[in-house]
Amino acid sequence: MRKHVLRKSSLLLLAFTLMLSLAACGGSSGGDTKAAEPENKNEPAPEAKTVSADEPGWKADTSPITFDWYLNFSWFANKWGVDPTSQYVTKKTGVSVNFIVPAGNENEKLNTMIASGSLPDFITLGWWEDAVKTMIEGDLVLPLNKLAEEYDPYFIKVADPAKMAWYKQEDGNTYVYPNSSSSPKDFEKYSREYVSNQTFLVRKDMYEALGKPDMRTPEGFLNALKMAKEKFPEVDGQPMIPLGLTEFNDVGNGSLEGYLQNFLAIPYEKDGKLYDRQTDPEYVRWLKTLRQANEQGLLAKDIFIDKRPQMEEKIAQGRYFAMIYQRSDLTAQENALYAKDPNSVYIAVDGPANTKMDPPTLAGPGISGWTVTLISKNVKDKARAIRFLEYLISEEGQKDLYLGEKGVTYDTIDGKDQFKPEALELLNKDRSAFDKKYGASLTFWMMQDTNMILQWQPPSVEPFKQMEDWTKGKTKSFSQYDNINPTGNSEEGIASNKIAQTWGKTLPKLLLSKSDEEFDKLWNEFLEKRDKAGFAKVEAFKQAKFEDNVKKLQEFLK
Repeated sequence: MRKHVLRKSSLLLLAFTLMLSLAACGGSSGGDTKAAEPENKNEPAPEAKTVSADEPGWKADTSPITFDWYLNFSWFANKWGVDPTSQYVTKKTGVSVNFIVPAGNENEKLNTMIASGSLPDFITLGWWEDAVKTMIEGDLVLPLNKLAEEYDPYFIKVADPAKMAWYKQEDGNTYVYPNSSSSPKDFEKYSREYVSNQTFLVRKDMYEALGKPDMRTPEGFLNALKMAKEKFPEVDGQPMIPLGLTEFNDVGNGSLEGYLQNFLAIPYEKDGKLYDRQTDPEYVRWLKTLRQANEQGLLAKDIFIDKRPQMEEKIAQGRYFAMIYQRSDLTAQENALYAKDPNSVYIAVDGPANTKMDPPTLAGPGISGWTVTLISKNVKDKARAIRFLEYLISEEGQKDLYLGEKGVTYDTIDGKDQFKPEALELLNKDRSAFDKKYGASLTFWMMQDTNMILQWQPPSVEPFKQMEDWTKGKTKSFSQYDNINPTGNSEEGIASNKIAQTWGKTLPKLLLSKSDEEFDKLWNEFLEKRDKAGFAKVEAFKQAKFEDNVKKLQEFLK
């Protein structure tokens, strides 16, 4: 899902420093090009078939090979090869995948791998992660364009030139490829079908029992939470939680930053200059509203400590009354609630708004996408790696991973390739069971092209259709504001990291403050620390990157 937050950690700086020191001592393959090259025994066998720009390169060699693929998402639980879809892909391409997922803190796991210089074959993480730049600057990953030139010219034919150009580095190379990415031309073509993931949700039966209260104003919002707590103190014997949010981390909380700011329609820029959304009066007003909510006992302690697994469990139990949350992340839980009682599901309604009651401006698909995937310099087979990536982003690969194998998961019905009735029924009824039984429909989402798969997607059904429909007409493209935050160990990157860490510590304190006066004191202290850390330099950097982005996007539309 798309996020406009900095996910940075001082550990990355330590990791980068350690990596360089190891390279200098000759103790790490990560810092030495020759040392990072696979041994000859791991290089591709002599080709039985030649590759060309006119034929998919993956077809040249379909002998068995297994790639290690790191996903920087601890919640990912699916395994390759246990379902018919991934088995079908392996049978066709010869490629098996061993997913590596961190058991705990993602940053710690990734930083450790970076510091050691021993990365697995493929790495997938959020485009905003500081580690992306660290791996590129540390010479730990391979340029996709050069791999394509040497081993698979067909890759250039299936790769989107706008996406490749968007992620091109100063050295002229592109090291990452995004998923869920939409170029400006994509947005022009598909914008009417686009929906946002950003929603304000309420539990349907509770909301209706309260008379569908207006929650757009601070007063209405607080009153609704209060009524819900009084009328529904417990859910199946457990305390009801008035408001749910995404998890707090070391740099803040996504629900209370980009999501809330978009609900309030706070602009990203004014007259061509980036606007400081964080200090907007409307935003501060709503942070103070949440402080009042806590003062009135309407913010459960759970929300400050729960991680995604705990939140998913509580969503499945229907314990939240309202949530500022991403709708796609509660699919399985929504299905479970719907099966139990259709009236107990979560629905999207109008939530926090600015004083003018402007409609929200929700983040739609952008060119940066959601995650990016890189190929490690330690990859066991360069040719097979770039060719497998080519297959995955091609229309053939997209269809295979979305629809699965013909006759098993889908068939041509009424002249259209679509899921078989029994598969579609399970998809709509129990997403987790569908993943295990079929493994299709974005079970393996690493390289998903959300525009290409529109041709095979079935119409949305309840309980998901209502949430999607609510976002239509409110969805905007914010591509020009992506990738503008400084990263790495540059002066601006260090300053930005320090500011983000300071905000991560300040935000919960603001909500837990005892009075508006204490809130103001904490707020002013944060602004002072922000300025001392180098906020002006960070903003100047972002402004320059923003202006570059605008020029790039204009070029893509020609």
